[in-house]
Amino acid sequence: MTSQVPPPPISLLLIDDHELFRFGVRAFMQPHPHIRVIGEAADGAAGLALARLHQPAVILLDLQMPDMSGLQMLAQLRRDTPRSAILMLTSSDDAADLAEALRGGACGYLLKSADADFLVRAVGRAAAGEVIVAEAMTSKLVQQLRVPNAAAADLASLTPREKQILRRLAHGESNKVIARTLSLAENTVKIHVQHVLRKLSLSSRVQAAVFAVENAAALGE
Repeated sequence: MTSQVPPPPISLLLIDDHELFRFGVRAFMQPHPHIRVIGEAADGAAGLALARLHQPAVILLDLQMPDMSGLQMLAQLRRDTPRSAILMLTSSDDAADLAEALRGGACGYLLKSADADFLVRAVGRAAAGEVIVAEAMTSKLVQQLRVPNAAAADLASLTPREKQILRRLAHGESNKVIARTLSLAENTVKIHVQHVLRKLSLSSRVQAAVFAVENAAALGE
């Protein structure tokens, strides 16, 4: 009987210009063997270089840095490290920053006031493909990413399976989780998600999740 090999740890890159904050995050992660901090950078240029080199599973990215902002880095990180999940970790609770980060490709937006346990869980969820937004920012997210009411009429164009998947998106579930829940192949879920976005004229999973919440009654159970 062979023993099960544990999965490799989640590789994590820290990009933040405050050394003390990076030290604190590193200390939070140290007791958790499923997460390994593989590098840290104090500015955007160094962060981009480390990201290209290591291709980390998750990047914790500060919003405000001396040479370039986290928002400016997003597009380049999405090109250079397409498999990395990027979590914004910031002190800004500005709704416009939140919306721009998510539209730019970040998979989450966390506040630096978050407790250590939440941050550890967020890294794991990001690596699994989930979208994570600080609870204090949820109402602002809905307001900023509100989609036109006209899109509600397009619900009729969705198949029963597409509606089912849209309801799962409202819970922030990854394609892998949805596939397991609905007993589908992960690639099949990916295709359904693409169809949902196209039919509803939406640009991201986050907008789809907001749309699903706002139209929960029409989607049914």
